[in-house]
Amino acid sequence: MKNLLFVGDVVGKSGCDFLSSKLRLIKQQFSVDVTVVNGENSAQGNGITRASADMIFNAGADIITTGNHAFRRREQLGLFDDDFIIRPANYPEGGAPGKGVCVLDCGAYSVAVVNLMGTALMEPLDNPFTVIDSILPDIDVPNVFVDFHAETTSEKKAMGFYLDGKVSGVFGTHTHVQTSDECILPGGTAYITDAGMTGPELSCLGVEPADVISSFRFRTPARFTEAAGDCFLCCIVVEFDEKCGKSYKIERLIIR
Repeated sequence: MKNLLFVGDVVGKSGCDFLSSKLRLIKQQFSVDVTVVNGENSAQGNGITRASADMIFNAGADIITTGNHAFRRREQLGLFDDDFIIRPANYPEGGAPGKGVCVLDCGAYSVAVVNLMGTALMEPLDNPFTVIDSILPDIDVPNVFVDFHAETTSEKKAMGFYLDGKVSGVFGTHTHVQTSDECILPGGTAYITDAGMTGPELSCLGVEPADVISSFRFRTPARFTEAAGDCFLCCIVVEFDEKCGKSYKIERLIIR
């Protein structure tokens, strides 16, 4: 049995700093073998940069996933030449840099991580259900984990059930609020609708609440700033059989 740690969306410099202060202790405590972190909001002001990616890797991540803010920093698109930084696989082929799958060689076994993005209330990318069907036959390892970056709980739930028994885990991201529905589905797939976020806890998804209130209240453009205050780290740990790819345990954590 092996343990995979998945950390929800890291927000801004304070989120990166908090990740750096806690991640190695979590990995030690839970005997983590593979660490995946969603870093699409890790840069100051949104997106991901080389500096924020390096902070996440230096903290102890093996693979960084992203989402709808992957290409927010156009000057940083070269980041996706890194094999261990991936973007949603259902961006249309031919124009988007990078790739949506990373296979990590762990010696006696390998782990594949697939990044997908939902289309309900989000950008009209290629159909994620069709895309994952085209990807899985080409992944020649039994241990496959999917970061499904999506807005609606229904689309995330549907993807979890659709992939049950086909992959080792499906973890929702994007909405930044950790859900309490973690489970092992009947086919042996670990699932959670949203893994949560890593960053300022007393915030609106990492943003200063007053900025978000102003945006909703007055319907005028508002400059969002990263919230101050203490951070938390939301994550899950999954125990899986590296020989067959089935998961047997999922544990949801909030580290304050």
